[in-house]
Amino acid sequence: MITGETPKVSPQWIRRIILEQSMRAHVGHIGSALSIADIIAVLYSGILKIHSPEDPHRDRFILSKGHAALAVYAALHARGWITDRELNTYCGEGSLLGVHPEHALRGIDFSTGSLGQGLSIGAGAALAARLEKTDRRVFVLVSDAECNEGSLWEGAMFAAHHALSNLVCILDLNGQQALGYCKDVLHLSQMAERWRLFGWDVHEVDGHDTAQITQTIAGFDFLHGPPHVLIAKTTFGKGVSFMESQIKWHYWPMSDEEYRTALAEQPAS
Repeated sequence: MITGETPKVSPQWIRRIILEQSMRAHVGHIGSALSIADIIAVLYSGILKIHSPEDPHRDRFILSKGHAALAVYAALHARGWITDRELNTYCGEGSLLGVHPEHALRGIDFSTGSLGQGLSIGAGAALAARLEKTDRRVFVLVSDAECNEGSLWEGAMFAAHHALSNLVCILDLNGQQALGYCKDVLHLSQMAERWRLFGWDVHEVDGHDTAQITQTIAGFDFLHGPPHVLIAKTTFGKGVSFMESQIKWHYWPMSDEEYRTALAEQPAS
């Protein structure tokens, strides 16, 4: 069990692990994971109140965009909740570390991967926390492409109706999805206004500005009022120049040369 001050998890560490493990396993979903590295770093550096994954009073985290799980695995490793050996089984036969997170893995609260479902799960978890009269909070990270799903908006309506102030939805607004740019597939303009109309407390931030993300979440009222949504403007593939805003890196694995180039662009953690 980790005691004392929560260790800092750096975005640079997360990005390096994403690159190393995706190359070792020769799998894709790299750009989606890089997009949320700064957000995950902030959450696991102290926003999430989790002294141990076994603590029943811990905050809950749901990665609704489950295909970006490698970013979360990197954070779990940085916190000491999965070992080097476990991390190096990523996408291997019999491993609990798949492309999408499984709740059997220590530190993962809910299995995800079917897009559009995570917010409804989070709303249920937040309501359960209230009924149990606990102060635990629930954080759900969704993609902007998931806002194409009706199930997400059903969850949003439910959460607002029940005034689940202990629920935070973090929206990774990188403007891309598997087969194209969001504006070309199904354009959702005025995203912030949409959430306001659904009854949420809405905040917009730079999704790569860790100080701004931290400060904004710290100002939330988790005891009274509506649920909160943090609309985080991000760049798909952030930190690797040839991946940024490029659709192919949703699925594409790296070549040896691309891997060397990507690593060379990473600052020291």
